[in-house]
Amino acid sequence: MTVKVYMADLRTSFKDNLFTKIGRLLECVGLPEGVKPQSMTAIKLHFGEEGNASFIRPILVRPVVDAIHALQSKAFVTDTNTLYVGARSDAVSHLETATRHGFNFPVLNAPVLIADGLRGNSTRTVKVGLRHFDEVKIAADIFNADSMVVMSHFKGHELPGFGGALKNLGMGCAGREGKLSQHANISPKVVRKRCVGCGQCLSWCPAGAISLDEESGKAVIDNEPCVGCGECIVICPQNAINIRWNETIPVFQEKMIEYAFGACHGKRERCFFINFVMQVSPACDCYGHNDMPIVADIGILASSDPVALDQACADLVIAAPGMPGSALGTEIGAGSDKFKILYPEVDWQPQLAYAEEIGLGSRSYDLEKV
Repeated sequence: MTVKVYMADLRTSFKDNLFTKIGRLLECVGLPEGVKPQSMTAIKLHFGEEGNASFIRPILVRPVVDAIHALQSKAFVTDTNTLYVGARSDAVSHLETATRHGFNFPVLNAPVLIADGLRGNSTRTVKVGLRHFDEVKIAADIFNADSMVVMSHFKGHELPGFGGALKNLGMGCAGREGKLSQHANISPKVVRKRCVGCGQCLSWCPAGAISLDEESGKAVIDNEPCVGCGECIVICPQNAINIRWNETIPVFQEKMIEYAFGACHGKRERCFFINFVMQVSPACDCYGHNDMPIVADIGILASSDPVALDQACADLVIAAPGMPGSALGTEIGAGSDKFKILYPEVDWQPQLAYAEEIGLGSRSYDLEKV
């Protein structure tokens, strides 16, 4: 099945700026038909890690909020807490970071919520019955939303090869337990030289899987009862509990896609996707820095199909000439697989093939400029 992907280039005039173009993209993908009056619409974003500057600018989110308000729907802007310890690992720090990056009510005209709650454990279970997961843990506020607009900064990524709509859905809509289950298949580990035996992790473990070793006084995690919620990783004041990044890349990609499938549960026909192929950095916005773009800015693309959208964006980045002096090195010819150059060990295509296989979307698309 061939689906439509709509593209707005970045040429503007006094009659037609980026904001009006975003509005046209939303009309083309069917937002007016999908968003109902008095409903709740989530706008899923990535607010950027502290020190990163390549995330979507807040002012470009405002026309999406305005379009939702024009349909008499209630809009909220949202993201989920990170699995790793950083500036977005709990709702308080996350909201502080979002505010410093300009994501606040005066700019957005919508409230900012952290969808998986104070500590990343506010989730709802969605049954998917797929290859790796029978059920997935989706952030509660995303699960409860009636419709969703997923706004993604398209860029490189060391695990799926690139990050776009599918990663924003799969990783970005999962609670902490879901993020951990995608990245690892065993319990977290204790870094013994950092552990001071304070016992704080014991009181937070919902499964009673952590104890203090009698001889050393250090924390020990029992793999058998551990449920993989990840609470201990963030709660440890010494950063002594770490993720075991032990999942293979192909399996990680399939797990991420299964979570993307679950994130759309109950509202697949009311989910809309916009990718900003601008400032295409080599790595994720989760890093506390961003390298120079690997290609020149290409445009803003939108679709009701996240698979076709990511495929189109990947094709456009590959077709574009690379930026001299970027992380691509000397391999900057038009048509070179930029993601393979950045991450030689990563094949980015299985995620799209698996997403198509399970019915999340189609890799076949027609690109239409608006």
